[in-house]
Amino acid sequence: MAGKLGSLLLTLWIVTLLVFFCRFLVPGDPVRFLLRGRRPNPDAIKAITEQYGLNLPPWQQYVNWVTGMLHGDFGWSLQYRQPVSTVIASRMPTTVMLVAMAAVLIVVLGLLAGILAASKRGKPADRVTLIALTILSAIPSFVGSIVLIAIFAVELGWFPSFGTGQGFFDMIYHLTLPALALTIVFVVIVGKVTRSAMVEQYGREHVEVARSRGLSRGAVVRRHVFRNALRPIVTVGGPLIAGLLVATSIVETAFGISGIGNLLVQSVDRLDFPVVQAIVLLVVTAFLVVNAIIDILEPLIDPRSAAGASAR
Repeated sequence: MAGKLGSLLLTLWIVTLLVFFCRFLVPGDPVRFLLRGRRPNPDAIKAITEQYGLNLPPWQQYVNWVTGMLHGDFGWSLQYRQPVSTVIASRMPTTVMLVAMAAVLIVVLGLLAGILAASKRGKPADRVTLIALTILSAIPSFVGSIVLIAIFAVELGWFPSFGTGQGFFDMIYHLTLPALALTIVFVVIVGKVTRSAMVEQYGREHVEVARSRGLSRGAVVRRHVFRNALRPIVTVGGPLIAGLLVATSIVETAFGISGIGNLLVQSVDRLDFPVVQAIVLLVVTAFLVVNAIIDILEPLIDPRSAAGASAR
């Protein structure tokens, strides 16, 4: 356990190095953006560089940045002239709600598609499901967003095409189409992994033994097939859920949602490095935490993995 924690912290430290120093490779000068088209003069440039610490050596900027993060200070946004933590916190609830809705849809629809295909393997239902998943896998998120807006917002008028609404239920209503657009590709992955893992379990000896004992088809699927197929599903599905934070940038931009993803796109375009660094670090941390949680859950999902690790 201590080794995994040490590995996680080491990875996080390496990520902070990459996230911070990569900005020096990006073309463009944030000072020019801060001047907002005004004619630059040496005094204004000097004042801005000193105010934001841009006159310090890179290594000192990094130390100040990391030290500030440890105290909850991610710096100041260049475009909003507010603390980065305040800018991100104001948009976080929307993105969290969007990711949560998409995650529920991915788990439910992906598992149902995978279970249906595996249970009917080799039959028309299996082939239809695989064809449907293959078609969905070819639809990028931005194309799915446009199609959903055109059909359900413009043509039918069932859902709004932009904004987040007011209140909890109104937010769910407004985020339904964005959540569906965010779900498309990820459902395909979960569905195919579920089918593959379950088909493999169907060929195992313990499943044949369960059938010979007269257990019902549902009991065999629940107790012996799906349960043993759960480990690869969780291993693949966990990081996918964390990856939704990255995918929100496309969907939030398409639907005009003021969330973390849209903020990232705007910050990259306007060279707002403090905000970009904070969001990238947040996403990477989410990946690392999810992977750590999966490592903890694996022995509970499949005790054989813990037995194998102890044997080694």
